[in-house]
Amino acid sequence: MQTSSLPTPIDDRWFEDYVAGAVYTFGPIEVAEVEIIDFARKFDPQTMHLSPEAAARGHFGGLIASGWHTAGLMMRLFVEHYLSSVASVASPGIDELRWLVPVRPGDSLWLRVSILETRRSTSRPDRGIVVSRLEALNQRGETVCALRAMNLILTRGS
Repeated sequence: MQTSSLPTPIDDRWFEDYVAGAVYTFGPIEVAEVEIIDFARKFDPQTMHLSPEAAARGHFGGLIASGWHTAGLMMRLFVEHYLSSVASVASPGIDELRWLVPVRPGDSLWLRVSILETRRSTSRPDRGIVVSRLEALNQRGETVCALRAMNLILTRGS
């Protein structure tokens, strides 16, 4: 998979730089067994995420990452490569979060971001909302997780 990036650097990226219809890919980020287990111990202590031996006898036939861990890995790539470091205000939320394929130790994840919509705020003209579809893809190109994100981004010169 090949990385592609917005033409404007992350530290000079404003609402106007996010164009509906554009698609970008970032990554990879590696998924290590120790991180899967550590995350599970702290946040999602289910056997399928905690014990390789017990998980091998379970529904998935082996250890898998928590979906929340996968979403966190997506967020890391999103923040490091896509979301403006100077103009991002906040996010009113996400929609349509789906875990589609189990993530396993040794997987490499990529983030594909498709800009679905941009609209300037009528009540606060110094910002706009950017609606994006985020998809985590494994090394085989399978979509393992997907969601729809909304981000408030300041306009240039605001």
